[in-house]
Amino acid sequence: MSVHPVPSEFEARTNAAFDAIMWAFARPGLMRDLPEAGMSQIVEALIDRECSVHCQDPDLAEMARRTGAVMVSPEDADHIFVTDVSRTLLEQVRCGSDLHPDDGATLVAATDLSTGARLRLTGPGIAGDVIVTVGGLPGDFWLRRERAMRYPMGFEVLLVDGQRLLGVPRSTTVEVL
Repeated sequence: MSVHPVPSEFEARTNAAFDAIMWAFARPGLMRDLPEAGMSQIVEALIDRECSVHCQDPDLAEMARRTGAVMVSPEDADHIFVTDVSRTLLEQVRCGSDLHPDDGATLVAATDLSTGARLRLTGPGIAGDVIVTVGGLPGDFWLRRERAMRYPMGFEVLLVDGQRLLGVPRSTTVEVL
């Protein structure tokens, strides 16, 4: 007879959120579902005391702070959680360096994944191309993202709409249609 530990509700939820995040990045353009609506599960799944975080939402910032994470400005953050993406934010997001491209940040943004700009995504993890719709971002967001990055340097983008999640890794090319 073997004994298996039973995960708590918190462990099951954070494991499901982590799984959704990893699949969102592995298969860009394919929607994933978080266990519950909102960014709080992403904080629970990704953030710990080794992370530096910037949050626009004070409640989310407090949740990140309780993990032991250091709260910093956007240009110093490993993870940036925003509900309103400003035009200047992309100039502040860390892209890593030639020696350490992995120092690029992850931008987590609240968006509308049912209306808005139509985008064609191509790159690793995408068979051919995929068309998605993303609203709630400045009109020149994707152009600014393209200008800010020089692969392999860059940053990852997680777009959240309620329970739905869309990952756009730095290796993904985005064309506004």
